[in-house]
Amino acid sequence: MANYRVLHSWDVSPEEAIKIQNEMRNLVKIENLQSQIRYIAGADISFDKGSNTVYAGIVVLKFPELVEVDRSLLITEVNFPYIPGLLSFRESPALIKAWEKIKIIPDVVIIDGQGIAHPRRFGIASHFGVLIDKPTIGCAKSLLVGMYKEPDEKAGSYSYLYDSGEIIGVALRTRDNVQPVFVSIGHKITLDESIEIIMQSIRGYRIPEPTRQAHMLVNALRRGEIKPGTRTKPEQDSLFS
Repeated sequence: MANYRVLHSWDVSPEEAIKIQNEMRNLVKIENLQSQIRYIAGADISFDKGSNTVYAGIVVLKFPELVEVDRSLLITEVNFPYIPGLLSFRESPALIKAWEKIKIIPDVVIIDGQGIAHPRRFGIASHFGVLIDKPTIGCAKSLLVGMYKEPDEKAGSYSYLYDSGEIIGVALRTRDNVQPVFVSIGHKITLDESIEIIMQSIRGYRIPEPTRQAHMLVNALRRGEIKPGTRTKPEQDSLFS
């Protein structure tokens, strides 16, 4: 069972959630990775618009081969409203439940969302990272806050994302001539390492393979095509490779 820290209640108002973010942002560590990456995970959430039912998933892949070795999928209810900037309070409780059930603990987790590229520098990748006390990276498909210059069209090109004069992440071109993704530090990692890991995790698509796999799994779960639960398996080709 994967461990995590209980640092606050989830039964809070939006005003209390903002206060928690402002307090916990000081817990985010920006530092070099302390060990080699053997396993990397992707985490994502799916839901029907207007529904409080969420479908959460974490998939663990062997690195750098990116072959699935573990997964945890579940269906649960959430009570916190959908508020931009506070999505962690809606989504993290479900991801924590999924995290509890994985058996192979990843060395890095990529979250489909923001890290410190957030108005209060504490998006879901930072929040989740502090709770599980593991290196995390935010890799979002859309911009939440900040300004940037369009990076060159070649894969691997990036430009810094600025907010109030501070570098909070990058707009990263993961493939030639596609829209960039927005990468930021979650916890216990540097921006340079985050960029390198994201690029090492690209397998022909715009988004990195760990979150791509998690995204497809939670959507398949929402459509009823697969069942919730866990599965640890031999290091063979992923279901969605």
